[in-house]
Amino acid sequence: MSATSTSITTAITADRQRISGKGLTASIVAFVIWGVFPLYFLPLRAVGTVEVIAHRIVWSCVLILILMGLRGELGKLKAVLVSPALLWRLASTAALISVNWLLYVYAVTNGHVLEASLGYFINPLLNVVLGVVLLSERLNRIQWTSVGLAAVAVLYLAFVGGHPPWISLIIATSFALYGFVRKTIAVEALPGLAVETLLLAPLAGGYLLWLEHTGAGSLGHAGWGIDALLVGSGPLTAVPLFLFAYGARLIPLSTVGLIQYIAPSLQLLCGLVVFGEAFEHSRAVGFTLIWAGLALYAIDGLWRSRARGEIGGAPSARAAAVK
Repeated sequence: MSATSTSITTAITADRQRISGKGLTASIVAFVIWGVFPLYFLPLRAVGTVEVIAHRIVWSCVLILILMGLRGELGKLKAVLVSPALLWRLASTAALISVNWLLYVYAVTNGHVLEASLGYFINPLLNVVLGVVLLSERLNRIQWTSVGLAAVAVLYLAFVGGHPPWISLIIATSFALYGFVRKTIAVEALPGLAVETLLLAPLAGGYLLWLEHTGAGSLGHAGWGIDALLVGSGPLTAVPLFLFAYGARLIPLSTVGLIQYIAPSLQLLCGLVVFGEAFEHSRAVGFTLIWAGLALYAIDGLWRSRARGEIGGAPSARAAAVK
């Protein structure tokens, strides 16, 4: 998930324009793909989580480099690679997105899809908290109420569960921090992800070679279906990112902020319908508190967007986030 939730709180606006049908379609498709991620990773339960992520990194890197080469954008990649300051910052985002990917795949393959979806529901409100703590932003009463409801939900789930919802919190925190740092780096989405995967590729590739050497690797040994899924994890990462980056520049920030909830909503449905996870009363109460906070925040955001004239003659949202 997309990384993408951070666009609800900040964006850089461009010239006023009508909502683009192509932009809206591209954004929706991106969030739908992120929403059905659990279905993709379900057959990979027999493959270790770290191995899945290693394949995702390697094949993403290969595909993105090919795509950038076809688009004549390798020069953008070179400009980043010769800047030590940018490399250090992208190294930190690479570490954060690795944690996010690892925990998400672990959650999906170990029966915690609902906790993963909760993490992406929490994420937008956590972005608000980061704005207050790190950027000294001020919140109005409705925004504080939204954050308060989220905090109460987390405390409630920790109380009834006997421990905090660590999977949800780490997924939300890692992606929120990832988005925050990426927004401070003057690098577009695709070159940024290319550098991140390049930095991670030696570790991922080395791990896969070690697995192959020890006879524990899955690629080429677990059937063509598993091979296709492992290799396909590259396009699965790059395609929705590209669609989102394209669509987010053509539709209003308020629209992005609303349709982003397609992803965790579909993940929730996957957990309930496909994975058969229990949605007991105590968990339902926690989710309801989160949804109430999100509803208040979305309504407040829409009202403010309308007041600024962003709805109707909408400025584009130039967001650069990754799922």
